[in-house]
Amino acid sequence: MSALEDRTFCIAMDLPGHGSSLSLTPEAYTVEGAAEAVIDTLDELEVERPVIVGYSMGGRLALYLALRYPERCAGLFLESASPGLESAGERAARREADEERAKRLESGNFEEFLEDWHRQPLFASMARDRNLLRRTIELRRRNDPGELERLDVPTLAVAGGLDGKYAGISSRMASLSPWIESVVAPEAGHTVHAEIPAVYISLLDRFMDAV
Repeated sequence: MSALEDRTFCIAMDLPGHGSSLSLTPEAYTVEGAAEAVIDTLDELEVERPVIVGYSMGGRLALYLALRYPERCAGLFLESASPGLESAGERAARREADEERAKRLESGNFEEFLEDWHRQPLFASMARDRNLLRRTIELRRRNDPGELERLDVPTLAVAGGLDGKYAGISSRMASLSPWIESVVAPEAGHTVHAEIPAVYISLLDRFMDAV
């Protein structure tokens, strides 16, 4: 935001469950609830059609917004984002894994949980830089596919070349919609914005000038 705020109005939201957006109703902690929170914030700030920038889960929420509220989205800039798991088996496996993580999180040490979370293969390139990993964990510690064919909002899907999973997802999303362009940054992993910020800002600048 500091690289953009001199030429565009920027908004950063604490989504439900993040930052100061805590102790909300159960309905808030759903993709629908998060989308409504974004729309409500735009309404309060009298912002009609912004470019929405989303990283990882935030990218999935951005896709949801563009599909449900296309009139409120001028464009999507997605980083390491996925439209969701395709098969019932994948979704069942994810639910089981998430349940296990939730149990460990509730009964264990949060710092150990974050260390373990960032040992996943998709964060391997980040883990090589211990200072970057430490800063990322510190930020986290402060926190208490078929529909793509209907997308009609200009979208840039960015992924790191060292993150094979999401680079593949990014390319597949582009194959499903003419509105999506895929860009792979070969020198980064899952956290492109943190690993190569200058490249990230350059891509975002180019996209905002085009929409």
